[in-house]
Amino acid sequence: MINTLKLSERLKKVSSFLPEGAHFADIGSDHAYLPCYVCLRDQKAKAVAGEVNIGPFNSAKSTVEAYQLSNRIDVRLGNGLEVLGDDTDIKQVVIAGMGGSLIKTILDEGKSKLSSVQRIIAQPNVDERNVRRWLLKEGFIVIDETIMEENGHRYEIIVADKKGTDELIDPYTKKQLERQLLFGPILLKNKTGIFHEKWQSEYKKLSRIINQMKEASNVDNEKIERFEKELLWIKEELQDEEQRN
Repeated sequence: MINTLKLSERLKKVSSFLPEGAHFADIGSDHAYLPCYVCLRDQKAKAVAGEVNIGPFNSAKSTVEAYQLSNRIDVRLGNGLEVLGDDTDIKQVVIAGMGGSLIKTILDEGKSKLSSVQRIIAQPNVDERNVRRWLLKEGFIVIDETIMEENGHRYEIIVADKKGTDELIDPYTKKQLERQLLFGPILLKNKTGIFHEKWQSEYKKLSRIINQMKEASNVDNEKIERFEKELLWIKEELQDEEQRN
């Protein structure tokens, strides 16, 4: 049965950041594939699969029952982190496959539910900076990041532990903060080919946006200036990588 559950490479990578014996919540769990995948491979793991809509909630329950994991995976209906309730046993939270703005909103609205949570694993589809900024503001230290590609899409995974849970080293520097929030402090140190490809694409996209903004009837000079600064950062990172190669 363990081999019948097929998980995307993206979610497999997300699962790799959960410790052995994890007791975690998967927010927006859809069919509960991630919790089932983890619990089938780790007999000590337990999970909460959270869903806000009744359709995916029922699908998740069906998956959990099919793999006979109802004793270790609790499927709960609720909005965002409210599915954690007063459960202080949950130590990790996974939020994957949503926009960064939505992930930030979920974390912000459910902040009171995170008192016992030691690790947040976020995989935003876009706007990773928004997630990093929230984590920094709320006392979570980014301990790992990765960028990967699957089916023509690039994904970033951000792993952050709560301050005080260990001897953590803050990867951010005051001088480079905004730049690190954009690119990812750890991704900047370990640039891969996929990182390079992503920012080549973003450079072209941002260049087009700036040109369109300059031709608009109402020119937002402040926004253009901010975008041009980011464009320069991207150019510098790409040039730095090309010089290394």
